[in-house]
Amino acid sequence: MYGITMRFVQFTKDGDRKLGLEIKDGKAIVDLNAANPELPSNLRDFIKGGDVNLKKVQRMLDIDDYALNTDSVRLEAPILRPEKVLCVGMNYRDHCREQGATVPEEPVVFGKFPSCIIGPQDDLHYPAETQKLDWEVELALVIGKEAKHVQKDQAMDYIFGFSVALDVSARDWQNKLKNGGQVLLGKAMDEFCPLGPVVVTKDEVNDVHNLGIRCRVNGIIKQSSNTNQLVHRSEAIIAHISRFITLKPGDVVLTGSPPGVGFTRNPPEFLKRGDVVESEIENIGQICTRIV
Repeated sequence: MYGITMRFVQFTKDGDRKLGLEIKDGKAIVDLNAANPELPSNLRDFIKGGDVNLKKVQRMLDIDDYALNTDSVRLEAPILRPEKVLCVGMNYRDHCREQGATVPEEPVVFGKFPSCIIGPQDDLHYPAETQKLDWEVELALVIGKEAKHVQKDQAMDYIFGFSVALDVSARDWQNKLKNGGQVLLGKAMDEFCPLGPVVVTKDEVNDVHNLGIRCRVNGIIKQSSNTNQLVHRSEAIIAHISRFITLKPGDVVLTGSPPGVGFTRNPPEFLKRGDVVESEIENIGQICTRIV
């Protein structure tokens, strides 16, 4: 890859949204659209273009000529307006143990909406409809090509890369007393999926199923585990979902959350306005969400 690290971002500068690469340990952003105006200005369209676009980036020389100080731009969610945002629940063994729950034999799938996605530095507005706002740090998969009836041993070929997500939940709307016991409203309110700061391509991660994953609230560690605790790994998730739903380039799949969420604590803890939630996965990055 000619030494180019494939850590894609979307950013805005002077009112323009652009596609970039994170370099220098996050201290700089390469403006890919300045380096090659033929490239799409958003990652979803870039992914749709397949290997052709990747090869254009890989062939780039003198990328430092197009580098911007990260502090001079605003990082946006690396994927905006995907066709689908899907999630897997109860997918960490230690999280199941925490709740005294049986480990699911098949992935438990539910959905969010594209309107849930906000950026890695964006504030989350506390909805008036809930009093029990909860945190869940998650590994997010970004789909690289159309996937339908994919076999498990081929499923990783359909993943473009990985990101960090905060699966925000309104626990009072997840219980059986509201919305007929369905979880949708408790999971899919506006802004309930902070995402970013990057999408890291598969080849940049040695083993995505052996990464530290943690969440802090106001600087205090609430969740700390490892992706080796996943019940259903990435390839199993893609194979299972694609039996029922056609996955498209740029779709986002959240893979579940480790123990330490608010509603399982004794006594239960929930977010309030002014809280700061930091969601982090080793070798991928960190997002910081302020509740306002």
